[in-house]
Amino acid sequence: MSDLPSNVETHVDDREPTGAKTETRPRGKPGQRDLTTGHIGRTLLAFALPTLGSNILQSLNGSINAIWVGRYLGEGALAATSNANIIMFLTFGAVFGFGMAATILVGQSFGRHDLEGARRAFGSAVGLVLGGAIVIAALGWVFAPEILHLLATPGDAMPLALAYLRVIFLGLPASMMMVLLMMGLRGTGDSMTPLWFMLLSALLDSGLNPLLIAGIGPFPQMGIAGSAMATLIASHVSLLGLIVYIYRRDLPLRLRGNELRYLIPERALAGTIVRKGLPMGAQMLVMSTAGLAMVGLVNRLGVDTAAAYAVSQQLWTYIQMPALAIGAAVSSMAAQNIGAGRWDRVGDITKYGLLFNVALTGAMVGVVILFDRPVMTLFIGSDSPALPIARHIQLIASWNFILFGMTMVLFSTVRANGAVIAPLIALIVALYPVRIGFALLAKPWLGADALWWSFPLGSLATLAIAVWYYRYGNWRKGALVVPDDSEEQAHGMSEPGGRLQPTG
Repeated sequence: MSDLPSNVETHVDDREPTGAKTETRPRGKPGQRDLTTGHIGRTLLAFALPTLGSNILQSLNGSINAIWVGRYLGEGALAATSNANIIMFLTFGAVFGFGMAATILVGQSFGRHDLEGARRAFGSAVGLVLGGAIVIAALGWVFAPEILHLLATPGDAMPLALAYLRVIFLGLPASMMMVLLMMGLRGTGDSMTPLWFMLLSALLDSGLNPLLIAGIGPFPQMGIAGSAMATLIASHVSLLGLIVYIYRRDLPLRLRGNELRYLIPERALAGTIVRKGLPMGAQMLVMSTAGLAMVGLVNRLGVDTAAAYAVSQQLWTYIQMPALAIGAAVSSMAAQNIGAGRWDRVGDITKYGLLFNVALTGAMVGVVILFDRPVMTLFIGSDSPALPIARHIQLIASWNFILFGMTMVLFSTVRANGAVIAPLIALIVALYPVRIGFALLAKPWLGADALWWSFPLGSLATLAIAVWYYRYGNWRKGALVVPDDSEEQAHGMSEPGGRLQPTG
């Protein structure tokens, strides 16, 4: 390879005999971290904390926006945004799996010091995700009323939910690209850059919300649509800023010149991303549809319970933040180490992930339960009939996120080597026959409590399956490889990692 980019140095892998082929490895960039060396616990925590910061900022942004909506527009509007946000999670799942698959390919490519393979995988993911997001945004705009009817959205919340949801759909492509770029950067070991641009997005979104909702100053009074418009503006500005930053700092995933052809997915590479991405995207779809089913059950209990559930979900976003951050760190770190052939570190990465999850998520559960009332009154008034319902929900269901976090760590490790079917099956079993089934069957005896108890029961079932598969499954076989351009090489290289299940 001639005319190497400025951020690349050559080396001979010291694990190969003399004369092994020369590879390329990116020099250190701002925030970039080699996840295959150093103390595992410290490296994992140092990588996870910026990701946790990004997740907290994202959740704070959603909570602040919910405060503006609840205070300015009332409980019906708050329930409307909750319904619409679950739908957006559902639509994200339709294309999000491609980004997850690309992140694993990027991480393993970096572990092997294959910079070109990382760029090819990421370019193909950008092309696939952007195309999918545009199609889904268009369909979502057209069929938004039908979607809300399927959710059994309360009648007084329907017009508000429709106005909010349609504007949110317009911003879907930019939001998806922002998420994909952040995922790709984390695959290279950079968790700091996503943190800074999430901060920019959160500041813009939460700052513009009251201005556009209430029409303060020169801004138009848009009501609930103003909250969605603030999100749309923040997504586009942050995305543009992140793209400019990637190119100005010459970060490893930038595409220039002939590399821009990677944005048109190669058949073999696109096939690998789709084969891995569809099951991972399906996991989000399973979670979303189960969430939609639960919202439908909650909505039938009246607007007060629907508002209480919306407030509970706001608190749950914070409780689950450590688990999500540690899971993302475990996935990126495990992928790089698998790519580098450092299987001796993968088991310890999982152990540290489990330890950090129990400590951090357990602390979050304790804090939220202790201070739930003052936090909840940020969203609804202290005399609201929804407040005691929300506090009751927290006491029953919050601790299930400790189990959820342990499952996240185990499945993040196995997904880092392309094992995607077992996590999908586990979610289907735990969320439908266990969670939804229990909620429906136990409701005649437990009433509304059957819904809240179904959360820890479902998490316990998922964890049991995850532990069994991590210990006894064949997920360690094979490894994901970025396929070569030629069909013959693509078939030969992608066979172990391109299967829906690990070899064996």
